Amino acid sequence: MHDLSVAIVGGLHADARRATVAHLLHEVPGSVVLHHDLATATAGTVVRTIRDATGIVSAGETPLVDDCACCALREDLVPELRRLAAAGQVRLAVVELWDSVEPKAMAEVITSGGLTVTAVITAVDPALLLPYLANGDDLTAAGLAAAPTDRRTIADTFARQLEYAPVLAVLDSEEADDEDRELLGQLHPTARQVAVGKRALRPADIERGSMPRSPSPGSGARPFGTPLVEAALAGFDVEAAAAAQHPACALLPVEADAHGVGTLVWHRCRPFHPERLYAALEDLTCAAARSRGRFWLADKPDSLLHWDAAGGALCVESAGPWLASLPDAAWELVPPVRRAAAALDWHPEHGDCCQHLVFTSPGLDRDGLERLLESCLLTDIEYAAGPAAWKRLPPVFDTFLET
Repeated sequence: MHDLSVAIVGGLHADARRATVAHLLHEVPGSVVLHHDLATATAGTVVRTIRDATGIVSAGETPLVDDCACCALREDLVPELRRLAAAGQVRLAVVELWDSVEPKAMAEVITSGGLTVTAVITAVDPALLLPYLANGDDLTAAGLAAAPTDRRTIADTFARQLEYAPVLAVLDSEEADDEDRELLGQLHPTARQVAVGKRALRPADIERGSMPRSPSPGSGARPFGTPLVEAALAGFDVEAAAAAQHPACALLPVEADAHGVGTLVWHRCRPFHPERLYAALEDLTCAAARSRGRFWLADKPDSLLHWDAAGGALCVESAGPWLASLPDAAWELVPPVRRAAAALDWHPEHGDCCQHLVFTSPGLDRDGLERLLESCLLTDIEYAAGPAAWKRLPPVFDTFLET
């Protein structure tokens, strides 16, 4: 089977996504784009198109699988990519995800199918960044749900699309200002940002009104490519990407304050009082455009809990046990990246149990936010009572965690 490179391009910012895909098609000879349109899912089918720089090469329909458009996409995508690889005519297959499809699942499906994912790219229009992060509407209401049971919102879907991708294709938007670009950088400081639009071109190319093409495979010429092309072929580690999003070892944003945008990293080694934290949830959720991390509840001292908030909505989930609560023999079963993350937070008394929450937003009220968070921690007297007493505190998060 021919060694086919697969680059995934996704994101709710459709114009930025299409510009990214068009750039790759124009720049990489022998490239094609696969796209599954889920807009027809209500009629029971998903429409697949394959196109190259000249237009549509083929089109077809695939039926829904278990009433799920994304399931149909997964069932159809790998065989199509395998067919392209076997034909040996395609250098780069660009998988353009439909608006609300998240790249993590697709990258894992393609990789498990024995294919090589060389990039996961989320396309972003910085001028739309804050409006999307603040949009708590359900995908269903916006006509973007991938299944009848899809309960995601625009804000949390966009946040995951943004934060999973190691490469961001940033549209050269005239409406974007310094605050927008700063917010993007603070939300995902480790991402490689590449320009899409006029800034992606060399000055000489802009004067000619065209883009240079990379040399054809087998021509003997040395490929150069634009930064976007280089990023699309650079390589991708699906396991590292998953670890970077896991609550226990996530690569969270760092402290920052510029152009009116702030990021607060709040780290404490004392558990929250469940009732006081629960009473403060609305204020904490609305305090920033985006907040995430891991936290420690006194009545559940062995459980690592995941905090994930965007668009005025908060999702709290259990992410398994803290390593400190595991027997020594179980540590051998824990991935090295998880052990390394725990070592950074390790406390001689209670191990890796901690609060590590990050809040990013324009106009962030750092002092007010810190005071509110501190007020939710156990007091000295409550802390001194110990874990046995903590477990008797009201389990107000039980219903939250069961939903």
